[in-house]
Amino acid sequence: MTAHPRYFVLTALAIAAALYPENPARVARLQAAPQVEVIAEGLFNPRGIAFAPDGRLYVAESGSGGDGNCVVIGDGATACYGETGALTRIDPTGATAPTRVVSGLPSIAAEGGFAAVGPYDVSFLGTGNAQVVLGFAADASLRAGLGAKSQLFGSLLQVSASGKWKSVADVAAVDSPLNPDGGTTDSNPYGVAALPARRIVADAGGNAIYEARANGKVRLLALFPARLVPAPPFLGLPPGTEIPMQAVPTTVTQGPDGWLYVGQLTGFPFPIGGARIFRVPPQGGEPEVYLDGFTNIIDIAFDVSGNLYVLEIASGLQPPGQLIRVAPDGTRTTLAGGLVFPGGVAIGPDGAAYVTNFGIFPGGGQVLRVHE
Repeated sequence: MTAHPRYFVLTALAIAAALYPENPARVARLQAAPQVEVIAEGLFNPRGIAFAPDGRLYVAESGSGGDGNCVVIGDGATACYGETGALTRIDPTGATAPTRVVSGLPSIAAEGGFAAVGPYDVSFLGTGNAQVVLGFAADASLRAGLGAKSQLFGSLLQVSASGKWKSVADVAAVDSPLNPDGGTTDSNPYGVAALPARRIVADAGGNAIYEARANGKVRLLALFPARLVPAPPFLGLPPGTEIPMQAVPTTVTQGPDGWLYVGQLTGFPFPIGGARIFRVPPQGGEPEVYLDGFTNIIDIAFDVSGNLYVLEIASGLQPPGQLIRVAPDGTRTTLAGGLVFPGGVAIGPDGAAYVTNFGIFPGGGQVLRVHE
């Protein structure tokens, strides 16, 4: 499977540069609504975001790669190794600068450090430790020899409040040989949800979600097959032609009903309105469509009232992205537009939504607070 999030964002970045040569970031700021405020800046490829039980806010930074050994990953790009990934604590008030709780995590990126692969998401449960998932976007066998910590790609880390970490499950080692979707072997664990005695991982490369038990054992919970969609006109195919589109699940969370909810980025041709949110039984099984009509979903989150927040990274290969709230009765409200490649959303104790923005930029990433 080649249509994973990195492929999408690199293609979209090129289009954005053509559409907004003066500065895509400036365009986004002009479009931002008054209820959106920047609380942190200067982050390196910030992706997933989550609140700890003590109310502190954490972000997974994918880093910017480095000048170490290189590998050709699933999108065909050559990405080089560095230990620039991090787990970073953010002050929700914006009064103090971000603090890296863990640094030196593995990261790979092409020259320039854009759209890095590394720490992708973070999740907490109760009073427990942080669960951090690292992506890879290639066959797990290619991790060997990249760098001192390259075997951590495609794995789950458990991080204590003091910053000590350990590897607790290797998802890529299961996904790559299993290759559940039958396509090109490409494991890319992207989203994680910490649940009692287990973690649920969305693998955007394997088009699947996995369960990682407390003992480190990993099993397949659900597979998201490709589906046929109309071919875009620029392919020059006969009218009415359909082509297969990959699912590309990027995010998973537990809903108020105990079921697992999974959001999809979709693969090529990334049709506007083509992304769906699925429900999966708690112990795994056949996914069912819960909501549709979204575009390029990168993260989802529920609040205590049962509202579902859907974060779209872009709109059919070009900015802007947006944050949408879906009420329990199905009413959809756009809370923030003008976002540039956002990476994650979390709902704070104050009821505000916290969003990582400029999520594929090395050194230019932000955290936003969205409130009404």
